[in-house]
Amino acid sequence: MPTDTEAEIRRRLGRPAVEVAPDVLGWRLSHTTTDGTVTVLLTEVEAYEGDADPASHAYRGRTTRNAVMFGPAGHLYCYFSYGMHWCANLVCGPDGLASAVLLRAGRVVEGVELARQRRPGAADRDLARGPARLTTTLGIGRVDNGADLLGGRSLRLEPAHHDAAVSQGPRVGVSRAADRPWRFWLADDRTVSPYRRSPRADDNELA
Repeated sequence: MPTDTEAEIRRRLGRPAVEVAPDVLGWRLSHTTTDGTVTVLLTEVEAYEGDADPASHAYRGRTTRNAVMFGPAGHLYCYFSYGMHWCANLVCGPDGLASAVLLRAGRVVEGVELARQRRPGAADRDLARGPARLTTTLGIGRVDNGADLLGGRSLRLEPAHHDAAVSQGPRVGVSRAADRPWRFWLADDRTVSPYRRSPRADDNELA
């Protein structure tokens, strides 16, 4: 089967976040560091649509913090949540229109031993089950904000096919626009995080 070129992948990611989010399920995100390589297969994501979405970091416009969200598509937007951990987002949509897909969960398919070292005591299903666990398992942090996931070497996002059914429902942990069914996940996958509806809005949880 022929592989997509970088230009073709960027075109796919240049669509609205609600279209990109279910499409990237099953894709593989790899991070190579001096410790080795960990790869996760994405099993759960959420779409955030910029100034059209009250739950988005970009709802009130461009800031130093959210500048990466305004493009180009295919880059990584990282933010610190609760002063404790990092969350990773795939920038998508046309240049200049901020949108992103929060990478909520994944299944480790390469580098399991390194993933276990980074998440000691965690069951394998929990290694990247949730946005903070996913970044910890992959070794993603502040220095990776803005990284090109398609043209870079250490962080790489690669399209992949899957046969699983895709489910969708409300996003996790947000109260603004909470009922929009913009969370997508591979049905019956054990690495998908549990649904929790937030009783309040917290910008640290929004992409």
